[in-house]
Amino acid sequence: MSDQNQCETGPSQAAYVPSPILQYFKFDHLPEKLQPISRTFHATASWVDQNLPNGAEKTVALRKLLEGKDAAVRAALPSAPVAVTSEQKAA
Repeated sequence: MSDQNQCETGPSQAAYVPSPILQYFKFDHLPEKLQPISRTFHATASWVDQNLPNGAEKTVALRKLLEGKDAAVRAALPSAPVAVTSEQKAA
């Protein structure tokens, strides 16, 4: 194959239909500070979807990427103050 980025077993471009999970990798709605984080996962998920054959392992890979993206975006958020309950104050 001439394209070094496509796996030999990947689908042909003519048969490609984007996976519905890709909608969750959009990043335009995020604040500018968080977009580069999500954009990286979007690019990887798009590559996986376009270049790997459909099947259970591809689905798992995309789902794990989504989990990773969500965690990475949350990690970049400012820490929320932790609420202290009245029982904790009394202790």
